[in-house]
Amino acid sequence: MPLNNGALQNKEIGNHMKKIEAIIQPFKFDDVKEALTQAGVEGMTITEVKGFGRQKGHKEIYRGSEYTVDVLPKVKIEVVSTDDKSEAIVKAIMAAAKTGKIGDGKVFVLPVSEAYRIRTDESDEKAV
Repeated sequence: MPLNNGALQNKEIGNHMKKIEAIIQPFKFDDVKEALTQAGVEGMTITEVKGFGRQKGHKEIYRGSEYTVDVLPKVKIEVVSTDDKSEAIVKAIMAAAKTGKIGDGKVFVLPVSEAYRIRTDESDEKAV
């Protein structure tokens, strides 16, 4: 299937879809997944990642020696949705992932200019 080479010229970039990326604590994943299901999300990508933010890791003691763990395990959830659903998805993630403590994570919302479903050749909102 040839891609629509004029698609970007005929659309306002990011005007129809959003990619929502959430970096959360691993123990909150089940809560977030349930909240996203309740919000109508039908698909997501989950990746186990490591990183740090303001938290800057933590100190642990192993066999009497203290050492610093400066990258911590996190879960990254990626969801692509139509613009009209993106706010509800972000709110669902925020509510389900929040503990009120440092290290709760971040949510990023990015514009998506095009999307394609490989199996059916559907594009944009139909592919999501």
